[in-house]
Amino acid sequence: MIVTALLPPDRAPLPDRLADTGGGSQLITAVAPTAGSTTGRVVWWERWAGRWIEKGSAEARFGAKGLADGATRVQGTNTTPTGLYALPYAFGIRRAPTGTDYTYRRVTRTSWWCQDVASASYNRWVEPLPADCAPGESEHLVTYARQYAHALVIAFNYDQPVRGRGAGIFLHVNGKGATAGCVSVPAEAMRAILRWADPRLSPHIAIGTQTGDLAITRY
Repeated sequence: MIVTALLPPDRAPLPDRLADTGGGSQLITAVAPTAGSTTGRVVWWERWAGRWIEKGSAEARFGAKGLADGATRVQGTNTTPTGLYALPYAFGIRRAPTGTDYTYRRVTRTSWWCQDVASASYNRWVEPLPADCAPGESEHLVTYARQYAHALVIAFNYDQPVRGRGAGIFLHVNGKGATAGCVSVPAEAMRAILRWADPRLSPHIAIGTQTGDLAITRY
């Protein structure tokens, strides 16, 4: 556990430098060096006694085409949306790690994430796949045995989905390389995050770059 003493603004814990942290006392930061980067770092933080404490960190992977502003991102661009987002629930093909307090949904053979912009279920978990959601425009969750062993839903374009902005953005386990727009971490780190995350503390995730137009400090 790392406790940071009072520091100048440019050296203060990263959550103290963000425009917003979601109002809770847990936060995940996912930072890439530049907008075109496909790798970076995820850190999970907890606020205690008025200070943000680093609870863990891991190498992270981002979209194959880097990062894009979440407010203007376009679906199918293989970019990870920047911004500050809630984490509504967790899911996985495997059982939840011991100690997980988050609502955890098990993936079954009929579990899909609808990404069809013409569907009434756009950017939602569906089970089974509805007739208005084309299989080719959706993810059959069970087929991603490695990536979706454990995951957290990132509420990008989620509460009031804008069609064409993007769907199915998660924090999940690493695959073979860069993601299609999600944030991924090693399996051990994903399990640690699920054991740490407490829905009562309103955890959020902030995604951005170190500097520039997509700097994480903007969110």
